[in-house]
Amino acid sequence: MANAAAIGLSLRDLYLFNKGNLFHSYRTFGAHPIRLGDETGVRFTVWAPNAKRVRIVGSFNDWNGYQHEMELIGETGVWSLFVPSIGPGTVYKYEIQTPDGALLLKSDPYAFQSELRPSTASVVAEVFHFNWNDGDWHQRKLEDSPYHEAMLTYEVHLGSWRNRGKELFWTYDEMAGALVDYVAEMGYTHIELLPITEHPLDQSWGYQATGYYAPTSRYGTPEQLMHLVDRCHQRGIGVILDWVPGHFCKDDHGLRLFDGTPIFEGKNWKLAEKPLWGTLAFDFSCTEVQSFLISNAIYWMDVFHIDGLRVDAVASMIDLHFDKPPELYTYNAFGGTENTDAIRFLKRLNETVFQYFPDALMIAEDSSSWPAVTSPTYMGGLGFNFKWNMGWMNDMLRYMALDPNDRMRHHNLITFSLVYAFSENFVLPLSHDEVVHGKRSLLNKMSGTYEQKFAQLRLFYGYWMTHPGKKLLFMGGEWGQFDEWKDAEALDWQLLDYQAHGSMHHYVKTLNHIYSAQPSLWERDCDPGGFEWIDVHNAAQSVIVFMRRGHATDEFMIVVCNFSYHHYSDYRIGVPESGEYRIALHSEAATFGGVLTDIPEVLYSKPTPWHGRPCSISLELPPLSIQLLVVAKGSLDRNDRFTT
Repeated sequence: MANAAAIGLSLRDLYLFNKGNLFHSYRTFGAHPIRLGDETGVRFTVWAPNAKRVRIVGSFNDWNGYQHEMELIGETGVWSLFVPSIGPGTVYKYEIQTPDGALLLKSDPYAFQSELRPSTASVVAEVFHFNWNDGDWHQRKLEDSPYHEAMLTYEVHLGSWRNRGKELFWTYDEMAGALVDYVAEMGYTHIELLPITEHPLDQSWGYQATGYYAPTSRYGTPEQLMHLVDRCHQRGIGVILDWVPGHFCKDDHGLRLFDGTPIFEGKNWKLAEKPLWGTLAFDFSCTEVQSFLISNAIYWMDVFHIDGLRVDAVASMIDLHFDKPPELYTYNAFGGTENTDAIRFLKRLNETVFQYFPDALMIAEDSSSWPAVTSPTYMGGLGFNFKWNMGWMNDMLRYMALDPNDRMRHHNLITFSLVYAFSENFVLPLSHDEVVHGKRSLLNKMSGTYEQKFAQLRLFYGYWMTHPGKKLLFMGGEWGQFDEWKDAEALDWQLLDYQAHGSMHHYVKTLNHIYSAQPSLWERDCDPGGFEWIDVHNAAQSVIVFMRRGHATDEFMIVVCNFSYHHYSDYRIGVPESGEYRIALHSEAATFGGVLTDIPEVLYSKPTPWHGRPCSISLELPPLSIQLLVVAKGSLDRNDRFTT
């Protein structure tokens, strides 16, 4: 048995790990360059409770671990060894002898860096001493509440935002220049990265991982990723990581049967199997797995300064029958289909993250109807602070695909979301999931002719931006990418040379900046008082009118949407007060690809009651259009008015 103290390990930390309470376990496990006495080297530590023997093999010993056999520390199931005279850059694996005598070669579950696929070994890396320059960003986060701030997220797959050809990826460093500058110029407040944890198959987009602590080597080193995050923060952009705690891939070098037995996936194979994805679920009842996963969430925020996690596939975690055939059905102790272990894990995860990072973003990608996902755990909730609004997304994409002549019979698709809009703290996602696998691009989902598709997309984006909830758009949507997302190719940047797509790009950029400049569009996203219907029942004309309010009494915006093919030359809407109103944005302005070159500077209210309001305005409604109106005394100055 090893002397833990002699190699710089704490028995208390290992006890906490075994109990599921070591939330910085990455400082104990994995490969750590250290100094012991007069020697420098690397301390390797791994959990393999059922192994007969564990050795370290790698480039430093010609992959023969005879002289580098690890020592078991007490009854912890943890093995460790200090190897002198090696350091960062050392390539290694664990050679594990299973209970039945077989030998396995396994990557380190806590590896901070991995070889570039198809190679699968781990790489010793120093990740704890990066020179950060984002202090101002973190101070600002402490002073702001995410519920009352703008959140306009650009979702990015780094391998296909730009590249030089098949498998010729840009590096994290290159992205720290071009991508960050582009996102800042476009007016986005956050970047969300598709999973960048190490994964063997490009086509999985990172959702089937083998290295939870290793940023994928496809794009460079851990230090280069830190540079990307640091540059984002210096430009005022938050970084969200798509995180996948629900399941892992079955590749032999990964977590599956790690020591010859199912320690990460658990013994119940019916519970572990994810047949739809060909993966294995984590055993959320296992305390060591809890330490591993919760530490991983903390790791990305602590070591890489990630601002938040979008937690993937929550519905698949909490439902024992999710996408499973009957022969794999299991039930909890009460006879139900809720995964009570996963539910307890998610609550504990969120409690722990917010204990260490109170300003973190924990966003649930949850397609279920599970209640109180964004309520605190002490109130019975899961403890996230935001949730993707999948219902809104599905209803609106279905509505926009309809022929406008049929929309009067489906008016509820655009109004129903307001029945539950404040039941959770929502993000309105237009994500990668909606533009792959035959679903068509957002532009190509719109009905009508080529020109009408663009008009409809402008209308849809305007409604999306003004509907309560934070926002997320997948890359390429900002100029109306016509083809589906192709993960092995770069986005179709050449489309910006075409007038229709260039105009759409200009429209989205303008819309983004108006959003950021107007507190009424985000200050009260989670407050029913931030939204008022003005005209909700006009199904016959497919017109809706509503108002967004900020904290200040004179801070509001009126939104007028015409989802029909019809032109209404004298459409009257009620307004809350008399005065001059300006059109802050008109989707049919010629500069955005529309048909209007002469848009009035000012609209004057009249003391004619309408829609239950004391005053009203008459305005022209072109077909398939949206207009945003602000009181002339509002916060937009003349330079912020983008209509012609």
